[in-house]
Amino acid sequence: MDLLVYGIGQLASPVGWEPRRGPAQGELSIRRDAYLVVCEGRIAEIGEGRRPRFSGPALDAGGRCVTPGLVDPHTHAVFAGSRVQEFVARARGERYTGSGILNTVGATRAASEEELVALARPRLLRMLELGTTTVEVKSGYGLSPADEVKMLHAVRRLGEGLPMTLVPTFMGAHAFPPELPREEYERLLVEEMIPAVARDGLARFCDVFCDEGFYTVDEARAILAAAREHGLGLKVHADELAPVGAAELAGELSAVSAEHLLHVSREGIQALARAGTVAVLLPGAAFVLDEPYPPARDLIAAGVPVALGTDFNPGSSPVASLPLVLSLAVLKMKMSPEEVLVGATLHAAAAVGLADKVGSLEPGKRADLVVWDTESYEEIPYWIGQNLAWAVVAGGRLVVPSHVEGLPRGAEEDRCAD
Repeated sequence: MDLLVYGIGQLASPVGWEPRRGPAQGELSIRRDAYLVVCEGRIAEIGEGRRPRFSGPALDAGGRCVTPGLVDPHTHAVFAGSRVQEFVARARGERYTGSGILNTVGATRAASEEELVALARPRLLRMLELGTTTVEVKSGYGLSPADEVKMLHAVRRLGEGLPMTLVPTFMGAHAFPPELPREEYERLLVEEMIPAVARDGLARFCDVFCDEGFYTVDEARAILAAAREHGLGLKVHADELAPVGAAELAGELSAVSAEHLLHVSREGIQALARAGTVAVLLPGAAFVLDEPYPPARDLIAAGVPVALGTDFNPGSSPVASLPLVLSLAVLKMKMSPEEVLVGATLHAAAAVGLADKVGSLEPGKRADLVVWDTESYEEIPYWIGQNLAWAVVAGGRLVVPSHVEGLPRGAEEDRCAD
């Protein structure tokens, strides 16, 4: 698919194929009166000024702002059931402890793979309509060999049938199943589940919920060591509920990402900085749970690359909108509009191991981009809660919306991932 996008009033993008540190996290390349040429699904040329001669389909951005497609590096988008009663309970002042995870486990175990695909499909399409073209999806609501594999097969099928890139993460160490002793389940994770998931290529990463009431630092270390032995990248759900040393562990193991970090310690921040681990911050969860927001400014000042995600899940963050997350990051974590755009594109791509493919608009990268109905990228977080994605291109195909006439669109059966 070849495509020309022209009439771009402002093209705003990070630059590079790896995360930025310190003040560089707020650096963007800005082009005015720009155009972008796509060849075979990848960016071939970016220029300014007069529209080039082009014989293929063309999209007139009409002076609007264009950015890379957004990357959501932390979701739990495959699940069954609802936890609306927890939402209501929090309105009565009850504090989130993570115990409701088992409610979702029960509903997800009862659902078939086909049902999980049918439930997750419209969720992911709504995210696409909001400008998100790459999504990490974790398992973790199965907590048994068969059910975890069922979830990861559902992620694979969704990735094959949707015009967006899905990154599967195995998170069997999300909680503990009620039917097994703790030690027995940990043995099952290390000796059976991780080897099977890796052997069948069902996940790129392994994540562990290392926090108060969940996996200890020693337990998480053993599980992640097994994951590394079997070729999986490492992620850590770290210090969401209490400062337990999970960020320090992520740094020790040079994990790709440490995620949540609401209660990260100063030592944990330094460990992440030394390792170059990406901090995936999830202000939507802090908003929903009425908890302290992650210390974005401290992390940035220490040289930790900061990414942003939704943590979309049925309990602690029923938030599917990355643009809303960007607004929260500006207002509540005091990040600049430039930092949040980098955080939801290049740094989020780095957190899922794809910074060489997506996350910035540069020749050679996949043509994932959003035409926003704004004049500037600063307006994306400013217009809170509004869907400003006027058009979305994924893998060089116009996939959203239907109102742009005369251009070929990607069928839902086409996959835009490599």
